[in-house]
Amino acid sequence: MLQATNVSFGYDERKPVLRGVNLVVPDGGIVGILGPNGSGKTTLLRLLAGTRHPQAGLVALDGTPLTTLPRATLARRMAVVPQETQLAFDYTVAEVAMMGRYAHLRPFEIEGPSDIAVVEEALASTGTLALKDRLFGTLSGGEKQRVVIASALAQIFRLKPEAATDSSYLLLDEPTASLDVGYQLEVAGLLQALHEQRGVTIVVSTHDLALVGALCQRVLLIREGVVLADGTADETLTPENLRRLYGVVVDVVHHASGRRLLVPTGRSAGA
Repeated sequence: MLQATNVSFGYDERKPVLRGVNLVVPDGGIVGILGPNGSGKTTLLRLLAGTRHPQAGLVALDGTPLTTLPRATLARRMAVVPQETQLAFDYTVAEVAMMGRYAHLRPFEIEGPSDIAVVEEALASTGTLALKDRLFGTLSGGEKQRVVIASALAQIFRLKPEAATDSSYLLLDEPTASLDVGYQLEVAGLLQALHEQRGVTIVVSTHDLALVGALCQRVLLIREGVVLADGTADETLTPENLRRLYGVVVDVVHHASGRRLLVPTGRSAGA
């Protein structure tokens, strides 16, 4: 279990970005952090990943504070997919995915057959194995996002999944922000499949109502660094909560397919 307890953080001490935030990510869950731009979503994701440390409160993995865990140990269980990926050189898809194995290698150790097997499994899991010899820069936006997710999976995949006793965590920051509708659906379907088939615990920071409505089991709503609501998707994704969060009227529709559709229809009065 990944847990944030009463965490606060600010890049400027006079203006905190997060104030007293609590969040529990259960093993095997899919949790959404939903809020408008500037609400503190990305900062909270960084705290959960251990790349930033709270100025107050605690972030812990299975009861152990992240600050006491070696970075390599944490990296083998938790991977982050950033909002944007900029590469210094034009790597192939296979080389980008192999970057995820660095946490498993000793200093100056080169990748072996087992690492190659894990990378190919990660690429296959994201539907990008056929692209492994392509240059990353030649891919479409949706293909690039899948490859970056594959690299993150290569970081947390075990050589013997059946022997693993600890949960693996995939943290994604705005994974659909720069994608068209078709690729947004592909990414949502991919994350759902990874959860169901591999048991990966997923945390998504986003303002994409469609993604959260279709994918997440639990949702935290955050605005200006303060939690507005936290609970199951049914408890949190209500018209009133979404009006408070975004200042818009949102219709919550339960489609015949079983999907939850969140449809913004206009600004709310006084917004």
